[in-house]
Amino acid sequence: MELKIVPIEKPENLNFILGQTHFIKSVEDLYEAVMNAVPGVHFGLAFCEASGACLVRLAGNDDALVELAKKNALSIGAGHSFILFLGEGFYPLNVLNAIKMVPEVCRIFCATANPTQVIIAETEQGRAILGVVDGASPKGVESQKDVAWRKDLLRRLGYKF
Repeated sequence: MELKIVPIEKPENLNFILGQTHFIKSVEDLYEAVMNAVPGVHFGLAFCEASGACLVRLAGNDDALVELAKKNALSIGAGHSFILFLGEGFYPLNVLNAIKMVPEVCRIFCATANPTQVIIAETEQGRAILGVVDGASPKGVESQKDVAWRKDLLRRLGYKF
């Protein structure tokens, strides 16, 4: 077995969701889940098929995001994994529960806009995602000033009242 680190290549503030599913039907079900969760959403999706033709299956409504998903799925190359890129102004928070409710979805590795590295194990059979490095390590513990900033941010964004 060989361990590899695959960086997610994307624009700095673009959000994505990386997960694992188990069936070719996932491509269409994930497409429908995202479209039904957020009207007007722009996204690109790629799914790495793990049997049969073993193709990267694609869906989405934004050609550039579909291309970005395809590029990253090919780099990751782990069977039954999927990567979904959301267009500017759309966030995982708005689609994550819908994605988790898709019956074929087994797990979500991350949902982030942070710089991300995917830790891959490669064997003679194929590749598996072992986990992700999502962003950077903590640099300390929040102060009262940091707590006030966090609470203010959540209220300005409309997530808390």
